[in-house]
Amino acid sequence: MSGSDQKKGSSGRSYRGSAGMTKTPKKSRGRTESSRRWIQRQLNDPFVAEAKSRGFRSRAALKLEQIDQKFSLLKPHDKVLDLGCAPGGWLQYASQKIGLTQGHGVLAGIDLLECDPVPGATIFKGDINDDAMMRALIETMNGKADVVLSDMAADTTGHRATDHLRTTALLDIALDMAQRILAPGGIFLAKCFRGGAERSALESMRRDFSSVRHVKPAASRQESVESYVLAMGFRGQPQDDDN
Repeated sequence: MSGSDQKKGSSGRSYRGSAGMTKTPKKSRGRTESSRRWIQRQLNDPFVAEAKSRGFRSRAALKLEQIDQKFSLLKPHDKVLDLGCAPGGWLQYASQKIGLTQGHGVLAGIDLLECDPVPGATIFKGDINDDAMMRALIETMNGKADVVLSDMAADTTGHRATDHLRTTALLDIALDMAQRILAPGGIFLAKCFRGGAERSALESMRRDFSSVRHVKPAASRQESVESYVLAMGFRGQPQDDDN
């Protein structure tokens, strides 16, 4: 079997298939063309298979794992906040890394959608723009978080400029929360579509963090515009000194 017939998963495991063989949806009648393409990608994506085999709720967990393996984001006993946490893949991975089931660390998530429980994690259904929700998150974190994660993205419209603006608005919201709740030295990781509108957020990160970089894990589809921005070494807000 040639090397082109073998793909490696996030953990280094290999996925083998017959050359030229592609899985197709069993039932496609009544589906839109875009829906059929999405299902076919899912059926033939080795990261989807790996996530399922490891009990993760989504392939997104492997994106976080790959970034964490490269940059060491999550450590035992960390306090972690996950914005836009549904369906819970990032919560599952973070729980393992901080030792939540052993009673270590703090993990909280929030989403507008329902998210099934993750043992030990506190999950809120609501809007982070809601002052009551923000107060609840801050209270859960006991004032400060070590890591703020955001995989939030707006529903796509198919119009790239519009999708970029909408997802950048969510990046701005996530960054505002991170600046409010991160402890000095903290880490912020968020979805970021490049296109120009994100420049203001990046400038703010470069001011408030010691390092800022774009990252695109292997589990992100290469044809996708999806990428992440990783800001490390939060300097803290000046007003913290006045409290």
